Amino acid sequence: MQPPTLTTERLILRPFAATDATDVQRLAGAREVALNTLHIPHPYLDGVAEAWIERIRQPEAPETVFAIVPRETGELAGAVGLVPKEHDKAEIGYWIGVPYWGRGYATEAASAVIAYGFEQRGLNRIEACHFTRNPQSGRVLAKCGMQREGTWRQAIRKWDQYVDVTWWSILRSEWERRPQTR
Repeated sequence: MQPPTLTTERLILRPFAATDATDVQRLAGAREVALNTLHIPHPYLDGVAEAWIERIRQPEAPETVFAIVPRETGELAGAVGLVPKEHDKAEIGYWIGVPYWGRGYATEAASAVIAYGFEQRGLNRIEACHFTRNPQSGRVLAKCGMQREGTWRQAIRKWDQYVDVTWWSILRSEWERRPQTR
């Protein structure tokens, strides 16, 4: 599903354009980013970003993926998206390019997409997981109001190594009770 454009205090979350492919390849293809994501390859070969952008821009694409763009620079910093699942729920995922780490962009973007999921998509539950070796991602999810649900031991194989993943979620009822900046 093609996303709308969302704005936050510091970010513009917009649909990806074909012209973003070079930046996607450079940023997502960094080993540090690919290491802690399930689907990002390393090395990130030529043509992969173009194919990914083309796929997510299709009207029948199930996921809704936003480009994360800081207002002050106008440059691509990462991606955040929702993958729908049965029973009015979706999984949120994100990545931030290394030059943009530590600025709070993941938390700000994920919070906006959680709001979008509940307000515009009518979801009841939004869930996420992160590799347990990447506690920074867990801190992002906690700041977004998600609750830790547990760890699945050696649930995923990444680069010939089995890794533990920690699952988080937030329910619509919990989100509605949170103080929201709107």
